Order: sequence, then C-alpha cells, then structure tokens
Amino acid sequence: MPFFVTNMSAIDTLRLPLAQLPDPLPIPVIDRPFAATIRPPGSKSLTNRALLLAALADGTSTLTSALVDADDALVMIQGLRALGAGITIDGTTITVRGVNGRWKPQTPNPVLNVRASGTAARFLTAAAALAPDNTTITIDGDARMRERPIGQLVDALRQIGATVEFVGREGSLPVRVHALKPTHPLGVTFGPTSSSQFISAMLMIGPFLSHELHVAATGPLTSDDYTWMTLALLRALGAPGNAGRDPYESVRLGLELDWRLNPARVRGFELAIEPDATGASYFQVAAAITPGAHITIPGLPAAQLGSLQGDVKFPLLVEEAGATFTGDPDRSIEIIGPRSLHAIDADLEHMPDTAMTAAVMLCFAAPTPDNPTATSTLRGLHTLRHKESDRLAALQTELAKLGATVEIITSPHDPRDVSLRLTPPPNLHALTAADPAARALPPITFDTYNDHRMAMSLALIGLRRPHVLIANPACVAKTYPTFWRDLASLFRSPAPPG
Repeated sequence: MPFFVTNMSAIDTLRLPLAQLPDPLPIPVIDRPFAATIRPPGSKSLTNRALLLAALADGTSTLTSALVDADDALVMIQGLRALGAGITIDGTTITVRGVNGRWKPQTPNPVLNVRASGTAARFLTAAAALAPDNTTITIDGDARMRERPIGQLVDALRQIGATVEFVGREGSLPVRVHALKPTHPLGVTFGPTSSSQFISAMLMIGPFLSHELHVAATGPLTSDDYTWMTLALLRALGAPGNAGRDPYESVRLGLELDWRLNPARVRGFELAIEPDATGASYFQVAAAITPGAHITIPGLPAAQLGSLQGDVKFPLLVEEAGATFTGDPDRSIEIIGPRSLHAIDADLEHMPDTAMTAAVMLCFAAPTPDNPTATSTLRGLHTLRHKESDRLAALQTELAKLGATVEIITSPHDPRDVSLRLTPPPNLHALTAADPAARALPPITFDTYNDHRMAMSLALIGLRRPHVLIANPACVAKTYPTFWRDLASLFRSPAPPG
C-alpha cells in the first residue's frame, strides 16, 4: 500500500539542492508508519583519519564508500593537496598518492584554512610538524574554529620539541608550526583533554617521525572510542607499537593509554569506509518517535566489535528508551518504533555527538508511574561546550521553544562532570497529525547556530509536531549534504508489512 504523506510540496522542497532550500526550511509531518532503508554517507571521522594516513603513506591508497562531498572532507582534501599529496575522486572512491612521511608543499610556507572542521584543524596542526626543513605551515579557520580549543595539542607538540606559535590569541587558531627535527626518542603525556582529537593527532604522526614516539594519557580518556578508532586504523596499517598492556583494549575499557610508536614505512592501503554511525542516529530516532515505523541502516554492524565507530552503540540507547533494535552483527541495523517511549538515564561520554539526537527523542517520552514528568538525564557531556556550537546551551534554548525544560548540571567536585536533565513538554508524546489541536499549534523556528548536528536533530521534531521550521538548513553540508533528501525518502517509503 502506498504511504500517504501530508504535504507533497513540502516534501519535494526537501529534495532541492542545498543552495535552493528556503531558509527557514519547513519540515512536513509524517502521519503513518514507514519502512525505509537509509545508508548515510561514509563516516567523517574514518574518512579524515584515513585521508591523513594515506597522504603520509608511501605509495597509492584507495578509500571506497568515503565521505567525498561534505565540507569537512573537502577541507581535509584541500589541505592535503596543498601539502603535496595527489588526490583524485571518482564517485565515492578517493585515490591518494602519498608523500612518504614528509610533506612537499605546493607553495612556500603554506597557510591552510580548515574553515569549521575540527578534525582537519587538529590533525593538520600535528601533521604540520612533518614539514620539510626551513618550512612553516600555518593552520587557520573560521570565527567559530578560532574559538575552539587547540592549546593542549600545541603543548603536546612542544613537548616533543616542535616550535609552534600562536599567531593570534593564545590557545587558539591560527597557529604556525615549524618543521620538527627530532634527535632522540620523543615523549608526550596528556592529562584530561577537551578533545580526543589531540591524542589522535599525535598518534597518527608517530610512524612518520625519525625516532620513537611515546604517547601516554592518564585516564579517564575523553571520548575514548575515537582514540580507539585511531589506534585500530594504525594497527590495520601495520604501524608498529608496543605497550605494557594491549593499548587497544585499554582504551576501549576507558583506561590509561601508554603506547610507543616506532618509525615505520606505512605503505599505501585499501580501506572501505563504514557509513557514518552518527548520521545513522537521526534516522533511528525518526523511527523511534513514529510508532510502528521501521528503519534499516545497511553497511553498519549491529555490534561495536564489528565497527571502528563508537556511535554504533546508539541503537542500544534507542532500545533502552523502548524501541526494538535488531540487526546483523556484521551488516545492518534495524529500529522499530514503539507505541510509546519512556525516559532514560544514560552516559554519553563515549558518543557525545549523539546527545542532541537523544535529547530530541526524549522530548517524546511518555510519563510512567515512577516518573510522572518523564524526566531523562544524559551524562558525560562536557565536550559539547566546545563543538561547532555550545551544544548544551543551544539545546537548552531551542528545546525551550518546544516547551521542554532543560537543565545543565555541572558537578561542584569535577567541572568535567556535566549532565543534561530534560523534562519533555506535557502531552507531546501523544501528539498526532490528525489531532486538530496539533494543527493549531503555533510555528516554531529552530535556530541551528551553523551547527550541522543541531539542524539534523531538531528537524526530527517536525516529523511529529506540525509547523516546525529549521533555520540555515544548508549547514548540513558539513558532514551530510544529502540529509534532507534522505529525510524526504521516509515520506515516500511504503508502510511496514502487516
């Protein structure tokens, strides 16, 4: 039976090119369950790590199913080309001709503008130390990137003898990095960090230094699954390392990191990039908040042991809130929306990028006898202050427009212990498109702070609540330029069987 939709013109609008989308963008309501299959673009985190390692490798590498047309990947590709790597793109396949461990800049003392890309900013800053003699590489970004922290990474580079200058404000981009000339084994120790990318950046330059690099970090590690992703990639590429205990298992268990990277000839490689697990979370929640809806994510393992991405655990959170989670451990994830969702208490330290998606889902939680206000708590969110926006403050402001109450709770004993307590609007869980009262609700325009994840998360509210508009919808270009088209496909999907 064909799936009925409420507003075909609004759905067609979602399919427009990003530059032609109205601003703000109206989100049409879904009024029946759907059965859809969505494969998000390749993981940004995997693509940018693999691009850097391929650019530094000896020989030619091939990345298939990669993220190729999103801003974060394009910025990384532009930077690596400026440093001498040969990169060609054919569909979603990227071919990289590496520089064998030492950059060959196309212009003297290049300046690389990473715009809003945190991964490119951190990874290229560390990799800039591999410049040829008597060369500097400057890393700069947009206004928000200049506000995001980089001082701890600069401190780490200075620990191993690199000369790094803050060109503007202390602790922020732009930075100028001079060629590193190590003459003895090198060591760097991280304390608590505001971003796991600092550790990953140092790990990835280790094989290309002329002397052993010892990277240590005292626990608890920030977003340790991303550090594990980096270590797993290095291991897959044969980068030699040793430690008192297996570093991969230590990081996975949230323990301290102690790893020694020996100089290595990293040869060109082939790597298939998984679909982005964070991008998949939006469609998992789209199904979770639509009773009876089915969503399938192919190419993403249903168990973390089969994936390099920590956010592959997000379906367990959706399941905890009441949805049905099934899937193949190697090949796919499926979510089925329940009759109603309920509140949860969850720690997102290991997958903070999904916090906005989880918060939106929990706005639709129904009261229970032991939790009559359906209040949920999300923990481990301290890194959200320093993302593309201050995502904690943004959630508090935007969800208040819906009628939700959001409290940001910082432990008086540990400023890194930050939680969000969310009480959903009364009766939102029972809202249906057929309800005349729903159609009479006033419009809400959600601001997105030029933050792709805020835009994609807040848009999900419009699937259930009429008259939702999303400001600056083109900001999804950062990591998921086809998001609105994929969202439109839900409306054209058939009803679930039975």
